[in-house]
Amino acid sequence: MSTSQDKPQLIIDGKRLDGRGPGDMRRISIEANVLKNAAGSAYIEWGNNKILAAVYGPREALPKHTSDPEKAVIKCRYQMAPFSSLEDHGRTGPNRRSTEISKVIREVFENVVIREQFPGSEISIFIEVLQADGGTRAAGVTVAAVALATSGIPMIDIPYGVSVGKIGDQIVIDLNKIEDNYSDADVPIAIGARDGKILLLQMDGDMTNAEIAKGIRMAQEAGSVISKLQTDALRGPYLKISEKYDADDPSVPK
Repeated sequence: MSTSQDKPQLIIDGKRLDGRGPGDMRRISIEANVLKNAAGSAYIEWGNNKILAAVYGPREALPKHTSDPEKAVIKCRYQMAPFSSLEDHGRTGPNRRSTEISKVIREVFENVVIREQFPGSEISIFIEVLQADGGTRAAGVTVAAVALATSGIPMIDIPYGVSVGKIGDQIVIDLNKIEDNYSDADVPIAIGARDGKILLLQMDGDMTNAEIAKGIRMAQEAGSVISKLQTDALRGPYLKISEKYDADDPSVPK
């Protein structure tokens, strides 16, 4: 966290620097089945974030010593492209941040994928951040959930992610990069859409118990919007097929 002297004023007359109120999210659009060769895939634009997710498997776990004879193992790689932000991401291979985010996202999906149906196998999730502007791990969970759903791999729930935070005495939702850098707290959260279970909650900064509870309520309220976007994205490819079928077959009533 920066010192108070270094912090820009992030809320002016009740509005954040991008014009949003404390409870307003950025614009989100999700598209499913964007990669031909993946078992499942999806693409999300969340504010200025642009993130691609691909799922492969279930397939034989390699190396074999990583396999579990009772259930599938999930492997996740979250990675930021070297050109994704103004910061330096040009090093090859994983860094400490990407390794940590890969781990927590993997744990989210270990709790929702029905892994017992695929003993001895592995399911690989790749999350590629093409452009970053804060909240990428929450957006990564959201888009990876859609990619998993399109793969046909059974899950007990489709999780979504969103960040909440604290700016001064205000609890806000969906922090962008400048807010992430200079806020008093940043809390990425992932929640199961069906059962409401919290699958991920991390905090950088300080918030009281009451403030955390308020942030979780705001995340749950935002979840109804995010989950609908996920569902609409999953329906999208089938609607396109239906439209193409109608257009190509004159015998089908319009």
